[in-house]
Amino acid sequence: MRYPDGGRLTAERRAFRERIRLQAGERFAAGEKTAVIAKDLRVSVRSVERWRRAWHEGGMDALRSAGPANSPTVTDAQFAVLEEELGKGPSAHGFDDERWTLARVQTVIRRRLRLSLSVATVWRLLKRHGWSWQTPARRALERDEHAVELWKKEEVWPRVKGSRRRPGRGSSSRTKPDSR
Repeated sequence: MRYPDGGRLTAERRAFRERIRLQAGERFAAGEKTAVIAKDLRVSVRSVERWRRAWHEGGMDALRSAGPANSPTVTDAQFAVLEEELGKGPSAHGFDDERWTLARVQTVIRRRLRLSLSVATVWRLLKRHGWSWQTPARRALERDEHAVELWKKEEVWPRVKGSRRRPGRGSSSRTKPDSR
């Protein structure tokens, strides 16, 4: 959940909200009406109704905070299995080349751990465990530097890039017409 100031639901905010719910629970026990509790605690009637249902089903413990909503969905044991699978390489999992992408890691997680995670969640999971994106340390052995230079200077790039100047004379002033 996001707040108008851009912050996330911090521990202080969770504790504050839990105190409000517990106050509502004490008032449920005292028999107070939902609308009165909502007005006094400055919350919506629907929230108080939801809290009252939870209180009926589980007492005051049901009103306590369950912790942050963004707790890791992959356990350490599961991540150890994932690391082992990633160590085998992409070709062992049926991919054409030896590059791990987030989508490929997502596929391995879905197949091996039977979990459905978004690509963003996969990235956060890998980052949290010390993984980072990689770039090649050196250029490919097959690279032909002479062909690259020809492409850049003489053949293709000048035609693709084009000139920034318009053909013919022009005026740089917005107020004066082109004077020829």
